[in-house]
Amino acid sequence: MAEGNVFACHSTEAWRSKLQEANNTKRLVVVDFTATWCGPCRIISPVFVELSKKFPQIFFLKVDVDELRNIAQEWNVQAMPTFIYIKDGKAVDKIVGANKSELERKVAKLATQAALVSEA
Repeated sequence: MAEGNVFACHSTEAWRSKLQEANNTKRLVVVDFTATWCGPCRIISPVFVELSKKFPQIFFLKVDVDELRNIAQEWNVQAMPTFIYIKDGKAVDKIVGANKSELERKVAKLATQAALVSEA
């Protein structure tokens, strides 16, 4: 299920499949760990969708922490929203909280770095 270019992972298999796809294509992944009951998550969600449209070269994934608790625990998510930036299967950055400007800044910065690396 996708909103914009955001893929919502509803199973561990879907999560692992998307991460593998990103690894195989050497693409950056930005994950929004969210919850339906989280007010700040609902506020920042449209920003995440817009970023996914602006940076189609990045995988944008959404994980509901109540639906995929094991994935949230695996990535040490303790508050919502948490945004984790993943490259080659490893976390390269993290934001905790609905900080719009920091989210936008880090996506743009890491997208630029990823583009420079892929061109080298």
